[in-house]
Amino acid sequence: MQQQNIPIGTLVDMYKRGELRLPEIQRHYVWRATRVRDLLDSLYRGYPSGSILMWETDEPVPTRDFAIAQETTAFAGRKLLLDGQQRLTSLTAVLGGELVQVRGRKRPIDILFNLDHPDGPPADDTEVTSDEDSPVAADDELADDADAGEDADDSEQGLQEKLNRRTFVVASKNLASLPNWVSVTQVFSTEGDAPLLKKAGITSFDDPRFQRYSDRLKKLRAIKDYTYVVHVLERSMSYEEVTEIFVRVNSLGAKLKSSDLALAQITSRWPNLLKELEAFQEECEKSAFTIDMGHLVRSIVVFATQQCLFRSVASTPVEKLKDGWAQAQEGLRFAINFLRSNAGIEDESLLSSPMFLHVLAALSCVKDNKLTADEQRQLLHWLLVANARGRYSRGSTETLLNEDLAIIFRSGNVAALMEPLKRQFGRLHVEPGDLAGRGVGSPLFSLAYLALKAQGAKDWYSGLGLSLTHQGKLHFIQWHHVIPKSLLKERGYEPGEINEIANMAFITGQTNRRISNKEAVEYLRDVVAKQGAAALQSQCVPVDEALWSTERYRDFLSVRRQALADRMNAFIREKSGT
Repeated sequence: MQQQNIPIGTLVDMYKRGELRLPEIQRHYVWRATRVRDLLDSLYRGYPSGSILMWETDEPVPTRDFAIAQETTAFAGRKLLLDGQQRLTSLTAVLGGELVQVRGRKRPIDILFNLDHPDGPPADDTEVTSDEDSPVAADDELADDADAGEDADDSEQGLQEKLNRRTFVVASKNLASLPNWVSVTQVFSTEGDAPLLKKAGITSFDDPRFQRYSDRLKKLRAIKDYTYVVHVLERSMSYEEVTEIFVRVNSLGAKLKSSDLALAQITSRWPNLLKELEAFQEECEKSAFTIDMGHLVRSIVVFATQQCLFRSVASTPVEKLKDGWAQAQEGLRFAINFLRSNAGIEDESLLSSPMFLHVLAALSCVKDNKLTADEQRQLLHWLLVANARGRYSRGSTETLLNEDLAIIFRSGNVAALMEPLKRQFGRLHVEPGDLAGRGVGSPLFSLAYLALKAQGAKDWYSGLGLSLTHQGKLHFIQWHHVIPKSLLKERGYEPGEINEIANMAFITGQTNRRISNKEAVEYLRDVVAKQGAAALQSQCVPVDEALWSTERYRDFLSVRRQALADRMNAFIREKSGT
């Protein structure tokens, strides 16, 4: 194995020119903007930041596109990047101002540099995140106020002091307008320091900040000269051998999820599988269901091995995996249709865990899509209760899923799925106390939405029924604090009480903004006057005006918890016929 020392600037140029390619075994770009911020901080300080692993080969290996568009070159495909994709993509985006493709959208990664940062080691609140398995960068992760808005409860002055201790932050409009904060991309695209120093308010060489700022800009630009150790695997190695190295390297530091490693092992024996998985993802998106790549890989494992653990992938014949994928697609189609049509679950956000997809898919296969009327009711009852209770949201989720899969594959007895659920939770119906202190992260929150929607709940101003598929941002359904959050905070209520499910109603974004933080007594009277008391009753909001007062908030919670619990239990009975 060869070893070379290559500066970041050279690696970025190789990336842009298309001399580096991405093998199919690699995952998508997944870094959050905060990870990019921390990488720049480490490089600026000269800290170690790992090495790069490549494979130089003439084999016709299946590849995938980087998150940044590359030039076409005669040298494309000679060097495949096995380790370092996240870092090089991030650096290419920031240093060159290139747009990154994330979830079908192209956008920049904008990081700001503090010309006035303190000397010495980084502050405690800028420690590098160690979670290498962080979620895929969401649409609003790459270029929003991620740093400026990290603690909404901080005073403005306290927040500014906190940010001023940092060297790099994710860009926000407010910070970018301040004289001491400059865009890292702008620094690398600007020749000379004059425009940057002028923005910082320096008009003379005599300014005591001139030399300090100039030195810091020079040090920032020197990131291009930071040298990575690049290991290059020999041409004589086979694709399967290289895949094994890839899996081992990425297993050591838990940099990749087990599903990513399983996918790498499968694609080394099954070229172009990734394209099939991505095509199926797009098909599911048309039904408003987003299925993570890891769960598509898990679905292959479930149908090929009748259990959900990824460790069996390496020993499973590729033909068996292919048969499993063919069955998995039909099973997942049934699962999505059952969720939407039978349970009223419009998209995956209403599931407390994606694991439910595998149970429904497996049952579809075992039953050959022939469920009796009783089995349909039993399955729906199990789904609604298990989802509301968070069957796969705690403990060893794979163990729990395997327990349910074993019932399905061995007997196909739908009713038997309730037994493990009873052992896990005991009582299955919802009581008012279950809602105390529970917020939007609770599985019961989705049940509240489904139960109120089925009861005919509508937006309080427009009259639109509840749906996650409304067109236009103004009509997107949001949750809203019935008794305004800011008013409750002023009166000393704890966050757990303020953000309870029992204080949430479902309305459109436009209505949410119209209400803002008006006193509940004021705006609820207006709702009743224009829409009638039924508008509140359909959302289980008490019509007794005395309970709308902020001073009676705990009484309001007590009454609404009871109403919501009753409605949730009734909804499950109505839907499942139990």
